[in-house]
Amino acid sequence: QVQLVESGGGLVQPGGSLRLSCATSGFNSRGYAIGWFRQAPGKEREGVSCISSTPTSTYYADSVKDRFTISRDNVKKTIYLQMDNLKPEDTGVYYCAADLVLFFCTTSQALEKLTTGPYRGQGTQVTVGS
Repeated sequence: QVQLVESGGGLVQPGGSLRLSCATSGFNSRGYAIGWFRQAPGKEREGVSCISSTPTSTYYADSVKDRFTISRDNVKKTIYLQMDNLKPEDTGVYYCAADLVLFFCTTSQALEKLTTGPYRGQGTQVTVGS
């Protein structure tokens, strides 16, 4: 059974940092690209970042570029999203997602495909505010 489980969300002040984790099981995650997207109340889903099976190949949305860093530990089968210099507009529920088809993700189109795919976690809430 394919599972993705997010953790690491919380309440943080503007300018602060959080590290989200996406623990995978039920499939060989090292062979596939994994993406992160977020959903804020009243807003459309927004793709945030993705990482290829080759960890050096990544993609970031313009809104998070130079602030967020995606990485993966294939031994732990976990994908991370380090979020620095957080802003109130980063508030939302963050989900990791996979489609078990893509192994390469370096474009917004590939990220869109991942985040609309059949596999995602339950999400973790990130709230940026004082």
